[in-house]
Amino acid sequence: MSFRLTAASAVTFVAASLLSGCGFFGGDVTEPARTAPATLTLTSPAFEDGGTVPQRYTCTGRNESPPLQWSGVPTDAGSLALVVTDPDAPGGTYVHWVVLNLDKATRSLSAGALPSGALQARNSAGHARYDGPCPPKGTHHYRFTIYALRSATTLDNGIDTTRALDAIDGKAIGRGTLVGTATAP
Repeated sequence: MSFRLTAASAVTFVAASLLSGCGFFGGDVTEPARTAPATLTLTSPAFEDGGTVPQRYTCTGRNESPPLQWSGVPTDAGSLALVVTDPDAPGGTYVHWVVLNLDKATRSLSAGALPSGALQARNSAGHARYDGPCPPKGTHHYRFTIYALRSATTLDNGIDTTRALDAIDGKAIGRGTLVGTATAP
């Protein structure tokens, strides 16, 4: 009896771990607009490009989005979008966050904040929110990419990941990327 309970607990723990982080589910999407010119510069006061994402912004910390700043938005941009992905996830690229319809005049996001008018698409875990880095094994690279779009999307809050990324792909006129790393405990 205790063996079954222990086995069931182990299965539940493994399933929860995979569903909560960069696991096997919800993966392998194509990141949008890889051909859009890299005209924007994206930075964070919390970590350097290529540096470690502080625990506060991961699943083992507060799981809040890090502060971000950008520049170089083209004058003909009508809107901005932000996508956070983990291309090192076991099941393929895992989407942690998609923000659409950021006002084109916006140049930063505070930690854990989302400006009025912006909306969030579902991520690979099915949540319309930020789910921070949570590597199941080894060191993963998290790509924070800001996109300048020709115009705002006509999508609704909570739209599925693929539709959101397709909308970004079809409207992107510029992009900028910041990479942070996280290592499994």
